[in-house]
Amino acid sequence: MDLVRTYHERSKHHLERYAPGPDGLDWNSQPDPFRRYPGARLSQLPLLADELPVCWDELFDAVGVPPQALTVDNIAHLLQLSLGLSAWKSYGDNRWALRCNPSSGNLHPTEGYLICPDLPGLGAGVHHYRPDQHGLECRATAPFAWAGGVFVALTGIHWREAWKYGVRAFRYCQHDCGHALAAVSYAAAVMGWPARLLSGWGDDEIAALTGVNRADDFPIDETETPEALVWVGPGDPPTSGLALASLGAAPWFGFANTLSSKRRDWPDIPAVAAATHKPSGIAGLLANREPLPALFQASSVPVSRLIRARRSAQAFDKITTLAAHRFYRMLDALLPRNCQPPWSLLDEKPCVHPIVFVHRVDGLEAGIYCLPRSPAALSELHAAMRPDWLWQRIPDCPAHLPLYLLAPLDVRAFAATASCHQDIAADSVFMLAMLARFDDISPTRPWLYRQRFWEAGMLGQVLYLEAEASGLQGTGIGCYFDDVVHSVLGLNTERFQDLYHFTVGKAVIDTRLGSEAAYAHLERGR
Repeated sequence: MDLVRTYHERSKHHLERYAPGPDGLDWNSQPDPFRRYPGARLSQLPLLADELPVCWDELFDAVGVPPQALTVDNIAHLLQLSLGLSAWKSYGDNRWALRCNPSSGNLHPTEGYLICPDLPGLGAGVHHYRPDQHGLECRATAPFAWAGGVFVALTGIHWREAWKYGVRAFRYCQHDCGHALAAVSYAAAVMGWPARLLSGWGDDEIAALTGVNRADDFPIDETETPEALVWVGPGDPPTSGLALASLGAAPWFGFANTLSSKRRDWPDIPAVAAATHKPSGIAGLLANREPLPALFQASSVPVSRLIRARRSAQAFDKITTLAAHRFYRMLDALLPRNCQPPWSLLDEKPCVHPIVFVHRVDGLEAGIYCLPRSPAALSELHAAMRPDWLWQRIPDCPAHLPLYLLAPLDVRAFAATASCHQDIAADSVFMLAMLARFDDISPTRPWLYRQRFWEAGMLGQVLYLEAEASGLQGTGIGCYFDDVVHSVLGLNTERFQDLYHFTVGKAVIDTRLGSEAAYAHLERGR
C-alpha cells in the first residue's frame, strides 16, 4: 500500500508543477492505436446497416428490451457500439479515428477480446477485436461448450498513454477501462442482454484466458495488462477453472504487431500495476440497493445513433443553459439501479461521489453541490469536508435525488483553475469533481485503487450519453490539480481523493476539421 499511495502522490498535478511526464512529444515513437495479430485469421463482422430499433428511454423502462438471439450479427453490433469506431477526423495531412468508447488523448490503451463457444459463423475460441476492421482475429481455438453468453475481456497497454502523459498514464488507463466497461453495458442492454463484471476472476486468470500472458507472442516491453472480464448474456458463466481447462491444450495463432519504434520507461507504472494486482477468488462486497423511482423520459432517439454520435467537446459556447429537470435527470442517472445500464454491471456499493460546480442551470443557484451516491456516504462526506458547508436540500429537486447545496457562489474561475487552467471547465453548464473513497483501499485489497478509477470512468460514460440525449456534449478532464480541490473542499484526504473531472455544455464545432464515416473504408471495399 505504501507503493500505491506513493504512486498516487507522485502522479498528482500541482499549481507549481505537473506530474513527471515527457518534456515533449516524440511523434516518431507515437504508439500505433490499433493492435493486430499477423498470422491470426481475421473474420470480418457485419456492420450496422441502419439504426437499431431501441430508443434511449427504452433502456431504462421497467419492461426492458426484449433479448435478441446470441448470433454473430448481434455480437457484431455489441462490439461495434461498445469498442468500435464512431468516425474519422482529419486536419491537413493528419487523420485519426474516434471510437464509441472515449479515451484520454484519444490514445486508446484498452483492447477487447471475445471468448465464446461455437456460434453460427464463428468458431469457439479466443478472439481479439479489431476496431479498425470491425473484425475478430482468432487467437486460439478451444472446445468451449457453455451456453447462454460470452465473455468480453478488457486489457490495457500502458505505453499508449505514457507516451504522452508519463507517470499519470496509469490513472488514465483505468479511467478508460471504466468508460469501456460502461460502453459494453450500454451496448449489451441495446441487445436485451444483461452484462456483469466478474469480480471473482483474478488478473492471472484473465491474462491466461486472453493469452496476454504469452510473453513470446508480444514485442519486448509491449505486453498487455489484464484489466476486467464481463459476462454478457442471460446464462450463468462457466467457472474460471472450467474455462481455462478447456483452453489448456488450445493452439494459439498470430504474433502481436510492434506498436512503437522506441519506448521510454516509466518505472512507477509497472510498479503500481504489480502492487494493485488482483488475485483470484476474491469477489467484491455486495451492496443492498434501495429501489429508486424510474428515470423520467429524456430522449426517443435510437441508442445506436446516440452512441455513435457521442463526441468529446473541445470548447463550449459559454451561454447555453440547462433546464433544471434535465440537470436532475443527468444526476439521477448516476445513481445505481440494479436492472439498468451501466450500474447493473456492478454488485458493489458506490464509492465515487460527485462534487458538482453549477454554472448555468435554470432555476438553480450557481455554486458547489454534493451528490452522495449511497445513503452511508452522506455522513462520511459531511464528516470529511469543511464544517461550514450548508448541506442544504434543493426545494424543487426530486425527493429521492440526494443533491445538497454546499455553498452558493460563482465557481467558474475556480473550476477552470482546478482543471489545469482549462476554460472548458468554466464555459460549461456544470463541471464535476469525483471524490473516491480511499480509506478502504488497504493492503488486503490494493486493487480497489484501480476499480475506483473504473467507477469514475463509468460515471463519465453515463454523463457523455446523458448529455447527448439532452442535446449537449461532455468532456472528461483527467488533468486537474488534485490537492487544490482537496484544499478548497477542506477534504480529509485519508478518506477521499479527487479522481476525475467531467464537464457538460454546448459544444462549439471546429469547422476546420474534416469528417468521414467510421467504416467508409470498409464499405468501399465490400
